Amino acid sequence: MSWRKFLAALLFYTNLPLPATIAADPAKLDFLGIAAYAPIIGIGLGAILSLLDDGLVWVIAWRDLGESMLLLRSAVLILALLWLTGGLHLDGAMDTADGLAVTDPQRRLEVMADSHTGAFGVMAAIAILMLKTIALAQINQLRGWVLIVVLAWARWGQLRSIAAYAYLKPAGKGKFHKDSIKPWQPWLLFALLGVFFAIAAVLTQQFWLILPINLISVAIAWLVGAWFNHQLGGHTGDTYGAVVEWSEALILVLVAIWIN
Repeated sequence: MSWRKFLAALLFYTNLPLPATIAADPAKLDFLGIAAYAPIIGIGLGAILSLLDDGLVWVIAWRDLGESMLLLRSAVLILALLWLTGGLHLDGAMDTADGLAVTDPQRRLEVMADSHTGAFGVMAAIAILMLKTIALAQINQLRGWVLIVVLAWARWGQLRSIAAYAYLKPAGKGKFHKDSIKPWQPWLLFALLGVFFAIAAVLTQQFWLILPINLISVAIAWLVGAWFNHQLGGHTGDTYGAVVEWSEALILVLVAIWIN
């Protein structure tokens, strides 16, 4: 692992604080190929949310509120995730929704590049946040592992989309991702994530619960990227973010249904 790339990925994908010497001089970092680190970032974000959820459980017990307050805890976690990512992926999902709402395929990229958010973008954001919150509120077991699995595989879906599909613009905020990712990297990350979650499943003695969650996550992350490619004929930086957001939302919905 290149720490220069990993720290660059943290700076690009999150709002997490970096060492002062690094933050003061981002030129020391290497941003080429940082998309390959996105699934690892997802594991870290999931772990942070898991700890936050445990903290909320402790506060609820300390205050003797008598209820798990799953909906409130879930809303806090989803908003915390939004803050941790700086809304980077949600912004892409909103722009993508505005573009797909245009009936003329030739104007879609133009609309997606517009800095003004349209009605369909707002509706997409509301739908994504609502689905995530309500679905997570239905998951009352293995919440920490579910968050880690979902956030990691959603970002793997983004990485796969970058490697597998054409980039639709000659330049753009996602072009450097496409130019610096090698075709084998998604499959290396696929293997590493598979091994990591298999070990976790064995250690937690929840193999037959964590295994289906992983299979659901991989399938959705793959299909969401393929769907955007089918609709647009390729991907942009905005659709990379949309893959992450819609994968997270849809995976959480299906996992909630599976667990219950």
